[in-house]
Amino acid sequence: KIPSSKEQTQKNKPKKEGRGVMQNLEVFRDEVRGWLDENCPESMRTPMDANEHPGGGRNATYANPDTKVWLERCAERGFTVPTWPEEFGGAGLNKDENLVLRNEMGRINARPPLVGMGLSMIGPALLEYGTDAQKEEHLPKIARGDIWWCQGYSEPGSGSDLASLRTSAVEDGDDFIVNGQKIWTSGANHADWMFCLVRTDFDAPKHEGISFVLFDMTTPGVTVKPIKLISGLSPFCETFLDNVRVPKSNLVYELNKGWTVGKRLLQHERSMIGGIGGGQKTTSLEEYAHQYVGADESGKIADASLRGKILSHRMNDRAFGLTTRRSVEESATGNAPGATSSMFKYYGTEQNIGKYDLMLSIMGTQSVGWTGEGFDDEELNTTRAWLRSKANSIEGGTSEVQLNIIAKRVLGLPE
Repeated sequence: KIPSSKEQTQKNKPKKEGRGVMQNLEVFRDEVRGWLDENCPESMRTPMDANEHPGGGRNATYANPDTKVWLERCAERGFTVPTWPEEFGGAGLNKDENLVLRNEMGRINARPPLVGMGLSMIGPALLEYGTDAQKEEHLPKIARGDIWWCQGYSEPGSGSDLASLRTSAVEDGDDFIVNGQKIWTSGANHADWMFCLVRTDFDAPKHEGISFVLFDMTTPGVTVKPIKLISGLSPFCETFLDNVRVPKSNLVYELNKGWTVGKRLLQHERSMIGGIGGGQKTTSLEEYAHQYVGADESGKIADASLRGKILSHRMNDRAFGLTTRRSVEESATGNAPGATSSMFKYYGTEQNIGKYDLMLSIMGTQSVGWTGEGFDDEELNTTRAWLRSKANSIEGGTSEVQLNIIAKRVLGLPE
């Protein structure tokens, strides 16, 4: 069909869709800015203390009452999981709207209203692989912060070689009977539910006989023992599973196809861990340097070598932050992270470890305190945080594993 002159004129007119989208985004920005100014408590616009992490859960306690207020207000608006569908507790935002929300929260230094594995790991996995019933049961609870989740992956002897896991799940009518042991189960002593990899076929190749199940931590046969770390804290646990009965309705995806779900979830986890490098709001290195090293007559940090190290770290932090932001902008809403998540995990880990190494070098002898007089709480906490940061290179897949993935899956190097 040959277009008429009128049709041709209409075709040649400049489209206004882009302008309309931008106008809508600016309207949305104004709405978000007004809502944040009115609803974000002042104390939620400050660096987050370690005991104020908003993990939620059935037995959640809040050292700062504003933490709960902020969580509830954001959950009501869908801002704990802004890109999730509204039916599951999200705000249904598209990629551009979500970026506006992130920017506006960053503008006022707002704390995240909710953190945890439900939000960053099992929730996205259920959106992709869960049944309708599983989504309806678990996702709204995650969005509201009603449930704290932990991860049952690693076992004694099955860490980096995760697919060698031995925890078994044997079919028994409408249930699985699960037996085995998990280790490094972060937060298991506080968790309400666990997502867990189990072996359902011992005769299949090791990657093909694994299934992915969910169960309540109050189920008979579940025993949790915290593992005390060198930092003095116990974020990790070992979990014993003795004849734990798990309904088959809690099987995610397909029987013996759990490795597919498990790999995807690891990519979400690595993206989450990678974010620690550039996004933490803690006392700045400059503040530490001025406090412990002092300033020269011009107000600069007195040690020129230290100034250079801090500047280099800040530049790397800024570049990393811009790279992760670009990745968010370029990805379509709902797309799961790929092998590039290993890049973010590795670099974010190194940045975080490097930050604490610098802090301790700045503090000098004040960094060697463990208890007693002569050290304030922040100094003691920084020393413990430095020790804890070393685990970043292990959790979620060691740095060596990430480098192998980058070499194979990103750079395409031969094995």
